[in-house]
Amino acid sequence: MPALSEVISALDGLWPRERAEQWDAVGTVCGDPGTEVTSVLFAVDPVQEIAGQAVELGAQLLVTHHPLYLRGTTTVAADTFKGRVVHTLIKHDIALYVAHTNADRAAPGVSDALAGALGLRVVGPLVPDPDDSQERRGLGRICELDRPVPLEEFVRLAAERLPATVQGVRAAGDPARPVRTVAVCGGSGDGLFDQVRAAGVDAYVTADLRHHPASEAREQSPLALVDAAHFATEWPWCEQAAAQLDAISDRHGWGLRTHVSRMVTDPWTAHAASSPDSARPALSAANSTTSGAPN
Repeated sequence: MPALSEVISALDGLWPRERAEQWDAVGTVCGDPGTEVTSVLFAVDPVQEIAGQAVELGAQLLVTHHPLYLRGTTTVAADTFKGRVVHTLIKHDIALYVAHTNADRAAPGVSDALAGALGLRVVGPLVPDPDDSQERRGLGRICELDRPVPLEEFVRLAAERLPATVQGVRAAGDPARPVRTVAVCGGSGDGLFDQVRAAGVDAYVTADLRHHPASEAREQSPLALVDAAHFATEWPWCEQAAAQLDAISDRHGWGLRTHVSRMVTDPWTAHAASSPDSARPALSAANSTTSGAPN
């Protein structure tokens, strides 16, 4: 079995730390480089429930997309929620490794996994990395469907194929508008509207769309917007990343066991739908700690 340092070196090869944004906090958060690794858990969020799942699985390494410490801190005390995560992991000899914006820009990266989940064919990056002569790396992806479908059908497809969350999938645009070309960006993507418009696509799939940027984007072009939960657009990367590590493990004969958390860690837990016919909107709730497959 490999040492943690060997596995970390392999992960750094997949998602080089120097390709992360300057403000980002990626790489190893905790862990003894000499620890033997037999089991790895992949998840979106480094929250306490995920740390507990790593303990239950007997994993020696937890790999998450979102950083635990994105901003500076002066304490890892266990009476803070982030400190409690660190204490739990260290107590059970579990390392934590983060691949965030370096995984966003990778090829394959977060948006490739999102495109794959939606059955889209990737044509190229939405914002290519200037130092990539092959034009494969970069933020977001420009994609195509095999055939044009109405926007309302495409939204239903997205809701079926992405993990179920309280938010679900919402859209802006004519429901009957044909969609053939699609830009995707896993996570928060309303900062890329200029590039999306320049790409001339029919629709844009991302997360965390805010009122003003979305409204302005709709006013400036017939672009259809498809807004899913942040968690839902990034979870497919966990399966892709686990498969990448599996391939490395097979090449080296490591025999690693990789696991993908199916715990829904989206922070929203209830949704009240507006009802024009009743003063009492329908209320639905989702369990954010469901261990079943996101669907």
